[in-house]
Amino acid sequence: MTTVNTTSLRRDLLNWYRANRRSLPWRETADPYSIWISEIMLQQTQVATVIPYYRRFMDRFPSPGHLAAADLQEVLKLWEGLGYYSRARHLHRAAGIVASRHNDRLPDDPAALRALPGIGEYTAAAVLSIAFGQVVPVVDGNVKRVLARLLEIDTPVNKSGAHGRFVGPARELICPRHPAEFNQAIMELGALVCRPKNPACDRCPLAGWCQACRHHTIERFPTRIAARKKPLRKLIYGVVFKNGKLLVGQRPEEGLLGGLWEFPSIATGRQPLSTGEIERVLAAEIGIAVNVDKRLTSIRHAYTHFTLSADVYLLTYTAGRVRWQSVQSRRWVSFSQLRRLPTHKAIHKFLGLLEGLNR
Repeated sequence: MTTVNTTSLRRDLLNWYRANRRSLPWRETADPYSIWISEIMLQQTQVATVIPYYRRFMDRFPSPGHLAAADLQEVLKLWEGLGYYSRARHLHRAAGIVASRHNDRLPDDPAALRALPGIGEYTAAAVLSIAFGQVVPVVDGNVKRVLARLLEIDTPVNKSGAHGRFVGPARELICPRHPAEFNQAIMELGALVCRPKNPACDRCPLAGWCQACRHHTIERFPTRIAARKKPLRKLIYGVVFKNGKLLVGQRPEEGLLGGLWEFPSIATGRQPLSTGEIERVLAAEIGIAVNVDKRLTSIRHAYTHFTLSADVYLLTYTAGRVRWQSVQSRRWVSFSQLRRLPTHKAIHKFLGLLEGLNR
């Protein structure tokens, strides 16, 4: 840090930000709740994707009390397609705590804030600085990239425990007079200028202090540990019809895609299953006898830790009572009812085909 004139760096970064900052809805408010919602939505999600979700969410739930009073299924439905659904479940639970214990106001005490479900070190720092003006550095992926190049930090940004390596420099650089603006400025710099590929060093306000720029090592930073190849999971989705209605089940609230609705499914191996095997295995899963009508389509969807490949089959109920033990709730629904339930993106990929059927 001895090579950096922090006073000049802060001034130049803030001047750049004031002239180049994007107009984003959560930047037009000082409301801590609104800022909290935006920070949760922005986790591992692109800004352009978040904007319409944020607007719809804030229109429907303008305060913690409104969110706490809502049914979780409605919250998940509004979140549908945004991914990482545990964020929505945590928000719902946290809003209940804020409404009941903190007079419907997000707490500005670090310990109380961190005690809320879904608020970790990054989110707490962002809310404390941006919403409450506390001098706390925010270190996300954009900030790590800027710092790695600025100071030639060779610690892999995705290494376990690497976060602490970047917090120290960020704490030294943050502007104590304008912590909220500084944190947003350095994140904005990473998003717009100090990009992962093809950074615009000629437009960077920090180029004069950047060691990687000076040493022509920009492409070497930040360093990363090579990611493991995602495993492939293969499924068969069985869309079971009975008198014009479809069988769906709600996944357990905790865990992947918790609380969302989907069709019965069975895992498959390398060898495809015959029609008879699909009927037998699916019947064992959901407790009713079914007949396979036809294969509808195949889908592929990438999740964070694995890739899903699924064949979708249409089936007809023939006998029995549903005994689907792996879900927390189950029901027969019409297409209009299905559209009102929160479902995940893999299901969305063939809903249009289903609705086009004449059954």
